[in-house]
Amino acid sequence: MRPDRQKLIRALLDEYITLYAGRDDRLTEKFSHTFSGFTGGGDFLVKDREAWVAITRQDFSQVPNPLRIEMLDVSLQDLSRDVVSATAFFHIHLPINDHILAQETARLLLIFRQEEQGWKIVNSTISIPYHLVEDGEVYPLKNLSEKNRELEELVAERTQALKEANAKLELLSNTDGLTGIANRRSFDQSLATEWKRALRSGLPLCLILLDVDHFKHYNDQYGHLAGDDCLRAIARALAMGGQRTSDMAGRFGGEEFVMLLPITSQCGALEIARRIRNEVMALAIPHEETGAGVVTVSLGVACLTPTRQNSPDLLLREADAALYRAKQSGRNCVRTNFDETPEVLRDWD
Repeated sequence: MRPDRQKLIRALLDEYITLYAGRDDRLTEKFSHTFSGFTGGGDFLVKDREAWVAITRQDFSQVPNPLRIEMLDVSLQDLSRDVVSATAFFHIHLPINDHILAQETARLLLIFRQEEQGWKIVNSTISIPYHLVEDGEVYPLKNLSEKNRELEELVAERTQALKEANAKLELLSNTDGLTGIANRRSFDQSLATEWKRALRSGLPLCLILLDVDHFKHYNDQYGHLAGDDCLRAIARALAMGGQRTSDMAGRFGGEEFVMLLPITSQCGALEIARRIRNEVMALAIPHEETGAGVVTVSLGVACLTPTRQNSPDLLLREADAALYRAKQSGRNCVRTNFDETPEVLRDWD
């Protein structure tokens, strides 16, 4: 993790701890409008921001004097450009004569997302073994007698909730927000993984890189909302182009998409590229700038058998060069990094 990102995440966590321990109502301004979270002393998931604000103020009302937070351990995660998380383990020392609760270890997971108004808290999952609170309580100041008996069950519930939250967060960090297919981060990870697998097996790895023809003109003429709809439709067509679970469709950036094809022959990759090209044309999205009168795509296909003398970047460069040739050839066609014999490309363009 870059030092500046680590410093940012730690600053977000420290600000939260300072406001919470100081019983500062400004903490409620840090919650996102899409907030959700598990309460520490309760046993339910809060899905509404205002409900969480009410619980926070109930907490501050029950224990109005500042707390002391004894930090034990911290884990910081840089999940994506605009999503980070911090997990903290600590003891809470209440402003009362307390020799029980202060010995319990609390765990807090905070997920922050950068929004228009700055970094906001989108999820707070806190595991505090203070589960026998009565109505109107956040800390069980009235009843602690059965605390130990139910502790294991509570921790198991919180652990499962944390796993589910992490799984959802992992999916979010690997998915393109506009199209719903894999994003560049996910593609880079898959390419590295499949390259190593192909290196071990000696089997080929193919890549299709495609670009929407004259997409800037499309946006200018039809508007950016229509452009977004167009990209979503092409993403669906691209996802349908792969027939195996190992085939991966992703958005490379802007109007560029990729299809990663492990253990695929040159002819197989060409057939998939042809199907994608035909399915995009079959969408019949009007586009006056193209010769076909509808949205079309240019495709570059590259196939390599990995060796220790080259790297995944070579496959990307080969596909990009093939895509460039497709554009130079008039667009709405496919070019490859291997010999395009008449037999292979019959009825192709």
